[in-house]
Formats: sequence, C-alpha cells, structure tokens
Amino acid sequence: MNKKFLMQLIFLVSLIATLGSLYFSEIRNYIPCELCWYQRILMYPLTIISLIAIIKNDIKANIYILSMSVFGFLIGIYHYSLQKLPAIQDGLNACSDNSCTVTYVNYLGFITIPFMSLTAFFIIIILSILTFKKEKNYEQ
Repeated sequence: MNKKFLMQLIFLVSLIATLGSLYFSEIRNYIPCELCWYQRILMYPLTIISLIAIIKNDIKANIYILSMSVFGFLIGIYHYSLQKLPAIQDGLNACSDNSCTVTYVNYLGFITIPFMSLTAFFIIIILSILTFKKEKNYEQ
C-alpha cells in the first residue's frame, strides 16, 4: 500500500462516517446530543482535509488528520461509556438539550452511534500511523 492509497482510505472512511451521521440526523431525524456534535466537529473536516491532501499529494496533512482523530476517538470512547456503563451515567451533567445516554440504534447489542464513530476514528488513526510509517521508510 502506498501513501496515496492510505490517504484515499482515510477519505473514504471519513466520508462514510460523515454521510452516516447526516443520515441519522437528517433522514432518520435522530437529534444529536452534545457529544455527537463534538465528534461531528472533528469528523467532518477530515473529509475535506483528506480530499485536499489527495488532490495536492500532500501527505503532511496527515498530522492534522491524526490529531483530530485522536480527540474524536477519545470523545467517542467517553460517549460510548456513558451509554453502556451505568456507573458513569449517574454523574452525567455534560449534555444539556438531548441526553448523551440516548441509544437510538443498538445493533447486535453493542453497536451504537458513538461506537460507529469511535470505530471510524480508530480506523483513521491506524491508517494515519501507517501513512507516517510509509513516509519514514521512504525517507530512509
């Protein structure tokens, strides 16, 4: 796998995640909670940044992609924990309008919207790390 192909995979994953979140909110009419919005704020630009990186053949944009993905992944873990761990739900004051513990979908008993988000961020993190390794091997 070359660096450009890895960046194309990053674009594809971020595009699917972006379209998926828009599907849930705009077509299924699920109201995003505050933590969902934070994850969207970090995911949506990844689609644009990775597309520009592909067009300009600029793999250095990968540092922005990796840093945003790590933050999105951490928020996703926290959000998923709020949904699945009752001990954490008790002290929840973070979400205002729509509760962050609402589970709109629960495929196979564990796949929720925050789980999908953290999975997408995790895949992007792995692809970014692989891109960095390809860059490092190329320089040597």
